[in-house]
Amino acid sequence: MAQKIISYFLFSILWCTATTQSLPDAVLTEQGFITIVRSYHPVAKQAELLVQKARADLRATRGAFDPAFYISNSQKTFDGKNYYSYTNPELKIPTWYGIELKAGLENNKGSLLNSESTDGKTSYAGVQVPLAKNLLIDKRRAALQQAKQAVSLSQTERLNLYNDLLFDAYATYWAWVKEYQVYQLLTKSIELNEARYGLIVKSYQQGDRRAIDTTLALSQLQNLQLQQLDALMRFRSAGFELSNYMWLPNQQPYNMPETILPDSAFNAVTIDNYQLEPVTNYITVAMAQHPKLQSFTYKLNMLEIERQLKFQSLLPTLDVSANVLNKGYDVVKSADWNYLQQNNKFGITLGMPLILRQGRGDYAAAKIKIQETGLSRSQVQLQIENKVKDYYTETLLLKKQVAAAQAKYKNDVQVFTAFEKLFRMGEAELFLVNQFENTALSSLQKLTELKTKFFKSVIALQWASGQLR
Repeated sequence: MAQKIISYFLFSILWCTATTQSLPDAVLTEQGFITIVRSYHPVAKQAELLVQKARADLRATRGAFDPAFYISNSQKTFDGKNYYSYTNPELKIPTWYGIELKAGLENNKGSLLNSESTDGKTSYAGVQVPLAKNLLIDKRRAALQQAKQAVSLSQTERLNLYNDLLFDAYATYWAWVKEYQVYQLLTKSIELNEARYGLIVKSYQQGDRRAIDTTLALSQLQNLQLQQLDALMRFRSAGFELSNYMWLPNQQPYNMPETILPDSAFNAVTIDNYQLEPVTNYITVAMAQHPKLQSFTYKLNMLEIERQLKFQSLLPTLDVSANVLNKGYDVVKSADWNYLQQNNKFGITLGMPLILRQGRGDYAAAKIKIQETGLSRSQVQLQIENKVKDYYTETLLLKKQVAAAQAKYKNDVQVFTAFEKLFRMGEAELFLVNQFENTALSSLQKLTELKTKFFKSVIALQWASGQLR
């Protein structure tokens, strides 16, 4: 359902662009924009590929435990004489605990067979068991365990990529909103000043105003027009920046048309009533759920597996193998106790490095890696905690700044309104009206900037605690 909504929205944008400019402008809401970023942005796609690749690697690692079938054939004929002919199909089944099962057949013929080979058809079934080194863990088991941790690690890396991507996208969106709001404020001010200029010109023509008043009114209008053009340039630039996050379902970049405008619903939000949770709540969530910290958990798990594997280098090699042999191809039927005593193949391998320098060095290096990663985790944990506190403080202060800016704007508007009334009555100069109008307009622009910074700061607080998903 969400896919259909996004596709419909993008289709509507393209349709509006292709038709006449008299159609109503399309509004791009914050949530609609973020939904598009989550669904189609290349970084979001790459984040999904990270998990898919890790799962593919896990599947490949499991292959080390797949049963394998081999068949070997070797023969020699010289000067019309059959020296030997060996045929040996064999099935090997590795198991989780390092035990390897195998079974095979032999068909040996020839006049000059190897003295260890049995003439004719034979069969065998056996097992090889490590009793010291590689008993608890070996390279195959370590690789599989690490591959499982790598899947979980890729999932946290995906969340971290989402967290960073959405933070940048939100920041770009709110910058676009701010520039549009400033442009709109200047546009409305120009409309008011055009009307005022027209009235002053008429009053001058009727002899009720001085010529200097028309000049001052025109200068004010031209100043606002210059500001409007500058605001329009910044708004268009912010729109191009926003287009970097807009992609179509077919993985083609989307150049956002000028008819797309930001949502202005945030202006109706009363920031004074906006409630924040205690900062400890954000820190607790960050410590428990931040993908950067979670990734350290899986990295440490992988290093612990490596440490266990390196410890095996300090143990002696003690491998035992036992095979049941049989004439013909029926091992199980003939395998009674008396038969086993007369038809078996048994082996033992014992080995031990005398100085263990490589084993001790590898094991020490594995422990050092764990310590290094633990220190890095502590450092990142502190950085995340301080970022949460920083953005939390910023959000609280911006909330107070918005309240102060609202009060200042209200006062500036009252002053401007009063002087404009006096000007209409002929009791105030126009340059004072222009001055107080510019002050009120500047206050309104500052208020708009602080509002957008507040909402961006709220997003930054979620980003710092790792909650943007």
